[in-house]
Amino acid sequence: MSTVCQDVSLYPEDLLELADFQALDRRWWVLYTKSRQEKALSQQLLSQEVPFYLPLVRKAHVCRGRRFFSRVPVFAGYVFMYGSEQERLCSLTTNRISRILPVHAPDRLCHDLRQLFRLIASEAPLTIESRLGPGRRVRVRHGALAGLEGTVLARHGRTRLLVAVDFLQQGASVDVEDCFLEPID
Repeated sequence: MSTVCQDVSLYPEDLLELADFQALDRRWWVLYTKSRQEKALSQQLLSQEVPFYLPLVRKAHVCRGRRFFSRVPVFAGYVFMYGSEQERLCSLTTNRISRILPVHAPDRLCHDLRQLFRLIASEAPLTIESRLGPGRRVRVRHGALAGLEGTVLARHGRTRLLVAVDFLQQGASVDVEDCFLEPID
């Protein structure tokens, strides 16, 4: 018996195929987890047989010249649970949840989750996109500016990276593609 735990991202497997989510005593909840607790929470929900979806994508890491792969959450800190009020209360006892957000448009959420599921299942190379709006602190991941940190600016419909000297309250900016940026947590 293997001690390696396989990441389960959807329980039950046909959860997103259900036609009418209003027929049961369950509803959609968005669980905002404590830092890096998404997989552990999903394992606990699975052990309690509570329906959930944790979108995961494959990501490569290089360590000491070796390439490793892992599955990481598409939305850091979020697990989508389809549960009853009792299951919602029970999920809080895991001590892995920071807060629970009610879903006011369950049909829209389910539609979006189905599309995301199909996109992940296609195994096309995906890039996790964050909302990198103006004012967001970011780091450049690739290219000649890799490692550079700054603040996102929006000017004339273009994304710019501002590198500032805070003491002087002045800086310089450059056009940069969103795909080269990652948020600084």
